[in-house]
Amino acid sequence: MVVSLIGAGPGDADLITLKAVKALNKADVVLYDYLANEEILQHAPDTAKLLYVGKKAGEHYKTQDEINEILIKEAIENENVVRLKGGDPFVFGRGGEEIFALIDAGIKFEVIPGVTSAIGAPTSLGLPVTQRALATSCTIVTGHEDPTKAEKQVNWDFTADTLIILMGIGNIKENTEEIMKHRPKNTPVCAIEKGTLPGEKVIFGTLEDISTKKIKPPAILIIGEVVGIYKEIYDYQKNIK
Repeated sequence: MVVSLIGAGPGDADLITLKAVKALNKADVVLYDYLANEEILQHAPDTAKLLYVGKKAGEHYKTQDEINEILIKEAIENENVVRLKGGDPFVFGRGGEEIFALIDAGIKFEVIPGVTSAIGAPTSLGLPVTQRALATSCTIVTGHEDPTKAEKQVNWDFTADTLIILMGIGNIKENTEEIMKHRPKNTPVCAIEKGTLPGEKVIFGTLEDISTKKIKPPAILIIGEVVGIYKEIYDYQKNIK
């Protein structure tokens, strides 16, 4: 028995890796998340059991502990189990927690990387998260820490040129207010809704006003001077369509 933790990519079903497709081709069971494009499930055999175990803000179909238990149970009963997770399993995907649960149960596993939305969504639009002479570093951070933590780990004093925030739309006002303690309020910002999917949308603003814009999750925030140069790319692409 083996469990394959697979990154489903940022949304577009075509952005899953070939190695992931090969693992899905032989799956007996697939446990899939809310952010994993269901079109990807067509790569699993018709006989495969498909189990939805999605979680999204304010709506947890299964808790993480319940997912771990299901994963172990299915691995014991089947030869090939796929755990399909949006983006990459190790970029805020809680893949590490699931691996330790498998280790405790003595179950073999493999991890197949996926394209994280933090990079895949902006890159697919032509937004460079790094740019020579302008942005030589980037930081990916959660915009929604576990509220049960005894102490916060995110203080918003990051020094990277580009800041990429995942899961941050619900707390956008509070987060941008904290960031403005460390960055100018006119710092360019854009939100990318439904990155790489039909209905994808880009909303521009600054640290000062981005929280007043109408932004619907799932969306990511890009903060930094790269957003300023991307506006030129965005306008060019819009004009040639």
